[in-house]
Amino acid sequence: MLIDAVTEILRETAEIAILPRFRALAAGDVSEKTPGEVVTVADREAEDLISRRLRDLLDAPVVGEEATAADPALLSALQAAPTAWLVDPLDGTANFVAGRPEYAVMAALVRSGETVASWVVRPAEDDVYVAELGSGTWRNGIPVHRAPAPADPAHLRGAALTRFLDDATKAHVSSAAHRFTALTPGTKCAGVDYPRLLNGDQDFLLFHRTLPWDHAPGVLLLTEAGGTARHLDGTPYSPSIPKAGLLAAADEASWQTVRTLLLP
Repeated sequence: MLIDAVTEILRETAEIAILPRFRALAAGDVSEKTPGEVVTVADREAEDLISRRLRDLLDAPVVGEEATAADPALLSALQAAPTAWLVDPLDGTANFVAGRPEYAVMAALVRSGETVASWVVRPAEDDVYVAELGSGTWRNGIPVHRAPAPADPAHLRGAALTRFLDDATKAHVSSAAHRFTALTPGTKCAGVDYPRLLNGDQDFLLFHRTLPWDHAPGVLLLTEAGGTARHLDGTPYSPSIPKAGLLAAADEASWQTVRTLLLP
């Protein structure tokens, strides 16, 4: 079964390339990929292992975060190829480097520009989230459904990653924070924040950057569990269409409430 096979690939890769290096990175194991963003030997080794095994499982292009950093043209496979894999070998690399457990290993399968299956593995917690289009979402083999959020915005908890927002939007988000029970910057790891939204630990997430390996897995987890994720203009999210700004929420009503209160 495809779901189980990919789960095993991600878990075995974490055991080989990631967990042995957690809180054990040497000085030469970390480098700066772009200003302010780091990459480790664990990222690169994990992506190589995952990519090879996914191709053996289903022969399709692999759009991996680290391979795409070296060759941005790989992104075109999400539009041009009938089927493609997405891989984020170590989401939350900065947390991993700092010795924090908020990191994840993620993958998704994209067909005709639509995410049809996704996987989020949390090695530090030994949690596995999977989703299949039209079939639902599971955590460790147990079906998950996201309950509606409170109707009163004063009872909503959310996260807004404001680092990449323009100054005007950032100021508006900051001024609206008091309308909610809590508004945090999140964990800087989509593979942690989406599961927290799914599990009811928070009610909404706001992102500016929508890199496909960051969001395709979590969006499918959420929507298959009853949540809502759309761009800020209301259009659906697609991993094959680059578009900034994404709001994910527990349900349609809370999406509308947060969109109205949080953004200009």
